[in-house]
Amino acid sequence: MDTTKPALTITEQTCDAFASAADALLVRRANRIPERDIDDFIALGWMDWHGGSLRVTPLGQMALLRIRTRLTEAVA
Repeated sequence: MDTTKPALTITEQTCDAFASAADALLVRRANRIPERDIDDFIALGWMDWHGGSLRVTPLGQMALLRIRTRLTEAVA
């Protein structure tokens, strides 16, 4: 039996949700992040649990920088 999970697809919606989730963490409002999104972000390596707190990983910080750069360029 194959027990591997299917690979996650990174969509624009995933990126937008991650940017919002990172903003929520900055103001200590992790409860505003849907559990399913947290699971996806952990699977992508963008977030992890550290001592009972959710945090953005270094990989997540790089992804967030790219997401915010893309958003800035879209407005300009």
